Amino acid sequence: MIQQIQSNKAPKAVGPYSQAVIVNGVAYLSGMLPLDIEQGNIVGITAAEQTERIMNNIIGLLSELNIGLKEVIKTTIFLDSIESFQSVNEVYGSYFTTHKPARSCVEVSAIPKGALVEIEVIAKID
Repeated sequence: MIQQIQSNKAPKAVGPYSQAVIVNGVAYLSGMLPLDIEQGNIVGITAAEQTERIMNNIIGLLSELNIGLKEVIKTTIFLDSIESFQSVNEVYGSYFTTHKPARSCVEVSAIPKGALVEIEVIAKID
């Protein structure tokens, strides 16, 4: 059974998809943009600022599932420029201090809404 998640603790989907789905005790969060929850506008002008907003949005959506960052098992970071890698890594690392999930980080040609960063998450639900 697939459970679709829609929450007001994270930005609304900007397309025809769920914020997250749960299958067999695993939550798959759609790519999260650095959006203001209420207005849907991009927050932050630097990749670091956008990463902070994204991480807080991810925490909000995970809280809807009654879990936190320690249940995250895999992340994927999409950057509009690999030049942002270090600054994004610093912010990301401040959220994952002792628990370090598996991760991929890639440069892409464009991110929706002109964002500099997008992060997707896979988390375990007990």
